[in-house]
Amino acid sequence: MAEVYVDDAFGAAHRAHASTEGVARLIDERAAGFLLASEVQSLSGLLSAPTRPFVAVLGGAKVSDKIGVIRSLAPVADRILIGGAMCFPFLKAQGHSVGDSLCADSDVALARGALDAASLAGGREASLDLPVDLVLGDHFGADATPAPLAGVDVPEGMMGLDIGPRTAAAYAQAIADAGTVFWNGPMGAFELEPFAAGTRTVAQAVAFSAATTVVGGGDSAAALVAFGLQDQVTHVSTGGGASLELIEGKELPGVEVLR
Repeated sequence: MAEVYVDDAFGAAHRAHASTEGVARLIDERAAGFLLASEVQSLSGLLSAPTRPFVAVLGGAKVSDKIGVIRSLAPVADRILIGGAMCFPFLKAQGHSVGDSLCADSDVALARGALDAASLAGGREASLDLPVDLVLGDHFGADATPAPLAGVDVPEGMMGLDIGPRTAAAYAQAIADAGTVFWNGPMGAFELEPFAAGTRTVAQAVAFSAATTVVGGGDSAAALVAFGLQDQVTHVSTGGGASLELIEGKELPGVEVLR
């Protein structure tokens, strides 16, 4: 039915589907499209030859979604900045109260393991930076009143919905000083305007940085678009899951079949 197969769907390359892998195996002449090739080169370059300092900014909801990325980046990056709801398992592992913030017990165990690994590495791996202040709400909603918290111990009945201004400023400075930046995951509930400041500050720092800046797909890309900054970074990935799996060092079926 065909003589040549070209795949440009990086966002589906981490799945062994008929359209991304099965058909390709039946056609001798196969190649990557320009977008897929650019994705693989940009993301692989983070692990192989980053300009230093290499700063990774990781956010989102769950540690379990990013623990593979943390483990993969720890020996390569210089600093890993943690934000979003996934900071709370780390804070709880350190003995802080998290109130009603999103924080699964299984994520606490993963966070504790990552903190222990960083400690045992004795500076040979990236430092894990956590928030020093937060913005709280009494519920998740655009009508929630933002309540600044100078520290990170969240009282009962409240939940952390954004990193605080001191944390955002420190993260922005780390990004400004970097030679390479990888950002995946918002710093808070940026879709709710009262809690968008942390993510906006980080997005602006990434966009205005002179470093090589690579942004993972999903919510990070959506945040750049929301703030009108999508054209001011080196590379914005079109694949959320695919980009994370590539950074984790996993083989992507849709890429491997083209080699």
